[in-house]
Amino acid sequence: MADNSSTSPQPLSNLPQLNRFVTGHNPEGKAIVHTHNPFTWAAYDDNNLAFSVPFTTSTFPPDLNDDADIAAHEQLMASGKLGLVNPRGTVLRCVDFAPGYSCAMHRTQSLDYGIVIEGEIDMVLDSGERHLLKRGDVAVQRATLHQWVNKSQTSWARMIFVLQDCQPLVVAGKEMREDLGDTSALPPSGN
Repeated sequence: MADNSSTSPQPLSNLPQLNRFVTGHNPEGKAIVHTHNPFTWAAYDDNNLAFSVPFTTSTFPPDLNDDADIAAHEQLMASGKLGLVNPRGTVLRCVDFAPGYSCAMHRTQSLDYGIVIEGEIDMVLDSGERHLLKRGDVAVQRATLHQWVNKSQTSWARMIFVLQDCQPLVVAGKEMREDLGDTSALPPSGN
C-alpha cells in the first residue's frame, strides 16, 4: 500500500463529510459536548483508500477522569505511531474504499467490528470464502486473514471499524500474529 500520508479536512471520496461529537461534563456534572469537529482524512494507496480515526483508547477499561482518555488520544494521534490496532486499547476508524479497489490481504491481532455505512463491499477470507456486505451489515473479524473489495466501478464504499486489542490467538499450534501484507504503508501495531 503506497503511503500518500497526506491529510485533509475533506473526504477523499464523494461521500459526505462526517463529524465527531465527544461528550463530557460541565462543573455541575451535566452532560455537554466537549469537542465537535469534522473528521480528518489520510489518503493511502494512490488515493484509493482513505482513513479517519475519530477516537482511540489506550487502556482498558479507559480512564475518563480529568479527560485522561482525550489527552491519551490526542497524544497518540500526534505521535504518528498508531498502527491498525492500539495495543491494550481500541481504535475507531472510518475507511473509504474507491470504486474497483481491493486492499491487501491482512490480519490484525484484534477483535474488530466492521459496519458498512455506504455502498457494498466484499469480505474475502484466505480460505477462499467471499461474502457481500451491504449497508448496515456487520463483520466481526476475529484475527482472521481477510481483504475488502469494492466491486462497484462507480461508487465508493464506506465502513466504520472498532478495533480492539486481543490476547494472542493460537490455532492448530500456530500463533495468528498481525500480518499487514507485503505492501502496507502502515506502522505495525506492536501487539
